[in-house]
Amino acid sequence: MGVQLANIDLGDFPLLLAPMEDVSDPPFRALCKRQGCDMMYTEFISVEGLIRDADKSVQKLDIYEDERPIGIQIFGANEESMVKAADIVCATKPELLDINYGCPVKKVTCKMAGAGILQDIDRMVRLTELIVKRSSLPVTVKTRLGWDDKTIKIVEVAERLQDVGIHAISIHGRTRKQMYKGEADWSYIAKVKENPRLHIPVFGNGDIDSPEKAVEYKERYGVDGLMIGRASIGNPWIFSEIKHYIETGEHKLPPGIGERVEMAREHLNRSLEWKGERLGVVEMRRHYTNYFRGYRDIKTFRSRLVTEYDPLVLHNILDEIKLHYQAESMLA
Repeated sequence: MGVQLANIDLGDFPLLLAPMEDVSDPPFRALCKRQGCDMMYTEFISVEGLIRDADKSVQKLDIYEDERPIGIQIFGANEESMVKAADIVCATKPELLDINYGCPVKKVTCKMAGAGILQDIDRMVRLTELIVKRSSLPVTVKTRLGWDDKTIKIVEVAERLQDVGIHAISIHGRTRKQMYKGEADWSYIAKVKENPRLHIPVFGNGDIDSPEKAVEYKERYGVDGLMIGRASIGNPWIFSEIKHYIETGEHKLPPGIGERVEMAREHLNRSLEWKGERLGVVEMRRHYTNYFRGYRDIKTFRSRLVTEYDPLVLHNILDEIKLHYQAESMLA
């Protein structure tokens, strides 16, 4: 039997797609799922937007059958709003409800939401218990090590959250103060996993950007699985590459320019269909750098991709990229 999250079998060593604002949407999730991602989460959803029926928040509830198992992630600070939002999430029928206690952005933390709640652990535990009691779904949590390096209490936090009923915890190996700077410190994640009183799955997150590092951290820190965020942007292949490396000890042949172009094209088409033309075009831009990383003189093509608004022109640019690099074989 693999890693169990409530009644969900995630396999022996699951790879999870991290919830990322304007990234882990249905268009991108579909590509990651096809590349072997075992569990995915929606973008984080504001509970205040959700209970007020804000279009952007409600749209993030969209999930599709071929994405399952999937979790819907919410963030907020007001207890009443969080409980109401939990009802809405449960009615949507994902596999689980995830609470975001990790977002480091100031506009979130200043309201004691996201990583802001790490300044008040008692409140964090109380709010989690309310959600667990209200939810008909398994509840999981994503969080950070602490507010800053002087307030790292993640071993205690994980145990207390387990004791009020969460089914798994994902830990980003940085404090809120670090934001995304420096290296993630997985030694604290290992301490959580080594706690003999903890029996829920522990997923590690932070800086996993290669198959080698995935295997190294799997063996060194003993986590139950890995959550991958920024390294997947424009690179859904990372899931299949890590799995291949774990199984064989060898690198999977990287995608060629033709496969990269067609993946970017499919991603663009799905984005246009789900978000509409303008937003679909704009929110694809963060992915292009990674789709074509390593190709010599790609900068000219990339600058056109990230400034063009016409989908037809974007498809033409992708065709140009494919023809240019197939002809020149200019992979650096």
